[in-house]
Amino acid sequence: MKNLFIICTLFLSYSSLAQDRVTFDKKSDKVDVLVGGKYFTSYFFPGESQLKKAVLFPILTAQGTTITRGYPLIPRAGERVDHPHHVGMWLNYEDVNGYDYWNNSNSIVESLKSHKMGTIRHESIQKISEGTQGSLVVTASWVDENGKGKKVLEETTSYVFSGSKDIRIIDRITTLTAISDVVTFKDVKDGMFAIRVARQLEIPSNKPDVFTDAHGVETKVSVMDNTGVTGNYLSSEGVKGEAVWSTRAKWMNLSGKMDNHSINVAILDHPANVTYPSYWHARGYGLFAINPLGLSAFSNGKASLNYTLLKGEFISFRYRTIIADRDLSKDELDIAQAKFAREVK
Repeated sequence: MKNLFIICTLFLSYSSLAQDRVTFDKKSDKVDVLVGGKYFTSYFFPGESQLKKAVLFPILTAQGTTITRGYPLIPRAGERVDHPHHVGMWLNYEDVNGYDYWNNSNSIVESLKSHKMGTIRHESIQKISEGTQGSLVVTASWVDENGKGKKVLEETTSYVFSGSKDIRIIDRITTLTAISDVVTFKDVKDGMFAIRVARQLEIPSNKPDVFTDAHGVETKVSVMDNTGVTGNYLSSEGVKGEAVWSTRAKWMNLSGKMDNHSINVAILDHPANVTYPSYWHARGYGLFAINPLGLSAFSNGKASLNYTLLKGEFISFRYRTIIADRDLSKDELDIAQAKFAREVK
């Protein structure tokens, strides 16, 4: 009876009868997404002088709470100011044919400027469709030499947005097609689908940290005031807290409190994704990411994968993000993940 009740509850939450209408407001450098007339997020593509990739930014819950970090675009008091390339929600990778698409930003540290950087250039908005499920289809080019070289990959991404009283959902389905004769995604740590969350959703920490990327560049993060910081991870396999990093799971849920109520942010992996269930690059300081192509760093060298595409070949990635103004149970998330697997091929 318990499971039947949960299934019925989820059906009502996700059915078209319970969903609000999704509409879009297209502007020169972004497309605003509204659910039931309330602002949800923006597909933001301001150009390479401001960002080296298009992102969803900011992202709000159904009740209007902003779950993404503001820095570096709209800094807020008390935030961390590390990793300026962590903006909103995005998809990119640290090493594609030797070029770094993950760490590139306009606030890049001097020691990284000599490294080979890539840029993901927004190209076009192919389709906008409004309804209880609103869809936005966009294209982009992965270009080496910091956007001044040749096109390596062609990207087509379909976003599907939906929502109801206390739920917001984002599906991102991205297909990358090789334009170069050979495209190799080197087995590295930093990738691939990610959100940088607000300070309140970080895991409380009482010690400073130093983070080192693949180039040996260190980012020092000082001890901060933990007042109001309540985040915690739970994986589909029952792993909690900081221990989820480098573990595999079908879904990962980040819970915490903001604006005096519970907020959950869950990312669901998909069975059709390479290496499913993938490794999670989920950190306590606010980086919430899944990396299907980096096996070596997460398995202590026990496995490896240098994924290669020949010209004209493609690979697709499918992720669903559920943002709730309440707690989501393990049963609910198991059902939601199975539903995602059925709905998206």
